[in-house]
Amino acid sequence: MSIKEELLQEIEKVPEPLLQEVLAFVQFLQNKHQQEKLENTLLSESSLQKDWLKPEEEEAWQNLSKEM
Repeated sequence: MSIKEELLQEIEKVPEPLLQEVLAFVQFLQNKHQQEKLENTLLSESSLQKDWLKPEEEEAWQNLSKEM
């Protein structure tokens, strides 16, 4: 049985008044995951920016912009 199937089975057992809390927790986890992805992207960008701004990088990509 997959984790998703197991989770769905457990949710079926949750009393109706607690379902709102379960939903809020799932949404919290999804938001947390999205926030972590965004933070990692921003950290990677600032780290890579050091290489992007080097004169040799600018020179390497200069011909590409002329071709477009």
